[in-house]
Amino acid sequence: MAERRAIVELIPRLRRYARALVGDRAAADDLVQDTLERAWIKFHLYRDGTDLRAWLFTVMHNVHVNRVRAARNADPLDEEMPEMAQRGTQGDALVLRDLERAIVRLPNEQREVLLLVALEDMSYDEVARTLGIPIGTVMSRLSRAREKLRVMMLELPVTAKLKLVK
Repeated sequence: MAERRAIVELIPRLRRYARALVGDRAAADDLVQDTLERAWIKFHLYRDGTDLRAWLFTVMHNVHVNRVRAARNADPLDEEMPEMAQRGTQGDALVLRDLERAIVRLPNEQREVLLLVALEDMSYDEVARTLGIPIGTVMSRLSRAREKLRVMMLELPVTAKLKLVK
């Protein structure tokens, strides 16, 4: 029963990640609700002593992936990112706006990993378990996401990093 109370305590984190993942407040709330409903129904699959937060994020990831797959035949997903906290200067607001736009342009797989590591402060191992991918894939996607963000934020031309082999 304590785990079920812990689920309620994790709702703000679920909402924050869902909002960053889908961008729209209403869609994020729907995703959280569907995640909680699925978790409640499937709670018998949760193993005592394991990380409840990682389990819930795994459930959310699976619900989100199912939605994305279903939406491929429908209208494209809304690409708007949530509002981010801004400092008082105009320059900072422009940088944040550019960062939001750059994050939206990342491939979904890279955006998911980046948000779980940077926004949710999950370890690489937790992200790997949450998304059901090897830890090396987490590190690779995160590295590629960071590099793409750096290039987009600095407006550098995208160049292939190929080594000349003789």
